[in-house]
Amino acid sequence: MALPPMSLLLLALLGLLLVAGRRKRTGASLLWLALTTLWVLSCHGAAVWLAQNALPQYPPASAAQISAGKAQAIVVLGGGVLPLAPEYGQAQPSASTGARLRYGIWLGRQTGLPLAFTGGMGHAASNTQGTSEAAVAARVAQQEYGMRIRWLESASRDTTENARLLAPMLKRDGVQRIALVTHAAHMPRAVIAFERAGFVVQAAPTGYIVPRRSALLEWLPSASGLQATQEVLHEWLGILAGRVLSI
Repeated sequence: MALPPMSLLLLALLGLLLVAGRRKRTGASLLWLALTTLWVLSCHGAAVWLAQNALPQYPPASAAQISAGKAQAIVVLGGGVLPLAPEYGQAQPSASTGARLRYGIWLGRQTGLPLAFTGGMGHAASNTQGTSEAAVAARVAQQEYGMRIRWLESASRDTTENARLLAPMLKRDGVQRIALVTHAAHMPRAVIAFERAGFVVQAAPTGYIVPRRSALLEWLPSASGLQATQEVLHEWLGILAGRVLSI
């Protein structure tokens, strides 16, 4: 409800109700504010600006840097599954999970480090999701990349649980230093969660929100622009909520 477009559509609805009543000027102002803000936040350029200014920044990590940082394992965070993929006849990784898994496997091959994957069924998972993110990732890693994932955690529902439930598995094998793979926008919350779980974390982000088109097109509204903005605002609100709850 707090994220666009729902919050802005509700504000626009309130404006329309006020315009239909006796407070036309206030209603018109709210309607203009809601639609203008929705326009801006639907631009990919706005998502890029927010990602660079509202969130802590983590630069890309090369395989050489990870090796120099003495990481003992590559940890990949799940980002959802497609429970119904008719063309495959079985569940598949979402675009986010697929991107993270691919990068984690690439880093594992470059560094020679073992892989861990954490992800169960998220809070927003549909009733049709019968397979955990970890199970799907393990199958795809083996079948499509020929890579075995050494540690699989399949019960977590969010980032905090990713860290808390995976920690005993890794620490039992003496792993204290990890290279953490997730999307760049999600990395700030993920690093906090895994550091609180007792790990020394080296960030290895992927999926940066960066300019994709010409300057003009970056500031035209699009569904992809709104989705990117939602991603950044979701992470910003998550960091803010974490700070408030820790007070």
